[in-house]
Amino acid sequence: MSSRTLTLIGVSLVMGLGAAWMADSWLSARLNASPDDHLRSVVVATVEIPFGQMVEAQQVTTVRMPMDTIPDDAFDSSDKAVGKIATFDILRGDIVRGARLSEHLGGSTLASLIAPDKRAISVRVDDVVGVGGFLLPGNRVDVLATKTTNAGSNNAVSRTILENLRVLAVDQTAGTDKTQPVVVRAVTLEMSATEAEALVTAQTEGKLQLALRNPLNLEKKAAVVAPATPFAPAAPVMAVASAPVPKRVVQHRSNGGAITIIRGIESRVIDVR
Repeated sequence: MSSRTLTLIGVSLVMGLGAAWMADSWLSARLNASPDDHLRSVVVATVEIPFGQMVEAQQVTTVRMPMDTIPDDAFDSSDKAVGKIATFDILRGDIVRGARLSEHLGGSTLASLIAPDKRAISVRVDDVVGVGGFLLPGNRVDVLATKTTNAGSNNAVSRTILENLRVLAVDQTAGTDKTQPVVVRAVTLEMSATEAEALVTAQTEGKLQLALRNPLNLEKKAAVVAPATPFAPAAPVMAVASAPVPKRVVQHRSNGGAITIIRGIESRVIDVR
C-alpha cells in the first residue's frame, strides 16, 4: 500500500471522527437546552365544548405558544380547567380562558352559569310567549307585561318591564347545539333580585310576552319599572244640591220711570209709567 493511500485513509478517519464529534455536541446541546423564555404552556380545547357543559380531561390539552399571544386569564395546566363549567361555547383549538369558565361548587350545572349578583327565574311559556319556539340558551329577550285596566272591561295596557335578559335554559336544556325551533313549556331567565320581584308580580297580575332581541343590541332604554298597583276605584260623585239663588231686586228710576229687576244672573227692565 502506497503512502498516498495511507494518507488519504488517515485524513478520512480524522474527518469522520470530527463530524461524529460535532453531531454529538449539537445533539447534546439541543437535549440539554433550557426552554425558550418566549414560550409558555397554555391549555387549548381538543374538541368543541358546548355552553353549560363541564370540562373533562380528554377535552383539553397543553401546548406551548409565544407569550405575547396568550391572554392573561389563560390556564397553564389542564388540571386548572378540568371540572369547571363552560359559560360560552368553546371551539376546538380555542385557548381555554378563565373568563369563559365558571366554578362548579355542587348542585346543578345551571347554578354555575348564573352571575354572582344575578338570579335565575323560570317563566311558563307557550308557542306564542316563547317566540314560536325560537328561544335558545344564550339568547337575549325583553319581557312585556299586559294587564287589564278595569275589572270586567276589555281595555288592557302593555308595557316593557324588563330588558336585555339572558336566556339560561329552555325547559331542562342549557345547551346551544340546537338551531331549529322547539316549543317548550318554560324558559329560565337571568336577572337581578329587583327584576325578579317585578317579574313575579307581573305574572300574578296579567300576561307576559317575551320579545327576542338582536344579540348586538345591548341598549336598555327604559329603567326597570315595578308593576303598577291595581287601579283604585273612582271616588263616587256626590250630588250636591245647589242652594237657592237669592233674589235681589234693584230699582232704578230713570227719566222714563223704568225699574230693573235682577234675579240671579237674569235681569229685566219694567216700564212703570
